[in-house]
Amino acid sequence: METTVVDDSPVLRIRTAVRAREVVPQAEVAAQPAIRIQGLNLAYADNHVLHDITMEIEAERVTAFIGPSGCGKSTLLRCFNRMNDLIDGVRVWGDLSVMGLEVNGAQTDVIEVRRRVGMVFQKSNPFPKSIYENVVYGLRIAGIRDKPTLDAACERSLRSAALWDEVKDRLDQSGLGLSGGQMQRLCIARAIAVEPEIILMDEPCSALDPIATVKIEELIYELKEKYTIVIVTHNLQQAARVSDRTAFFWLGRLVEYGPTADLFTKPQDKLTEDYITGRFG
Repeated sequence: METTVVDDSPVLRIRTAVRAREVVPQAEVAAQPAIRIQGLNLAYADNHVLHDITMEIEAERVTAFIGPSGCGKSTLLRCFNRMNDLIDGVRVWGDLSVMGLEVNGAQTDVIEVRRRVGMVFQKSNPFPKSIYENVVYGLRIAGIRDKPTLDAACERSLRSAALWDEVKDRLDQSGLGLSGGQMQRLCIARAIAVEPEIILMDEPCSALDPIATVKIEELIYELKEKYTIVIVTHNLQQAARVSDRTAFFWLGRLVEYGPTADLFTKPQDKLTEDYITGRFG
């Protein structure tokens, strides 16, 4: 199912990115599932958006969701921490569990779900507070007031987000005064301060310049040593660079899901091949 391409084609650049990833050996043994989805559906009133999604997302891996706009990628992502609950008229049915916790169970604490599943949005959204208060905000909400504990969490999170060295001397300054890339890393630091198990990223680099994008991608690769990461991206080359597994969606349905190298170099579905080779999208 290979497609003939010219030297400067997007397809060749994507496959070059995949081959570059293959220089680093990937673990042969599959990781344990962090997220299990079985027959998941979602509708906004009469608009049926997600159709019978079934998949397992491995722990401590980066999984990318790709597909054209409006195919349900971000909607599915928001199911994992029940962000869709904020939308009137939403209905969700089917099975969805995160680290063994039934996300939509009648007895499930939504706050606990969102503590275990952090989220970084498309547009960086630091609070109008100091850098320090941005990072420890979730801990304060959880009732933690001990300053040494907050200080340690702030430093640990900013280091994990590769931001500490850039801001350690101005923690009392507003987070809104940072550059775009720094603000996005601040949001990542805020997400991991509460020590989640999973980090969701919805187009985290779409508003960033190429240099800031590289820093975020490098950070994603480092964070997967400790966290399960699910990223929605329209950038196929980015998916090829950062993800271990990729899922392709079309009109609210999961078309194909597998190791990133396989999906980009030998897709099993003609629709997947047409999308990654630029025939539509």
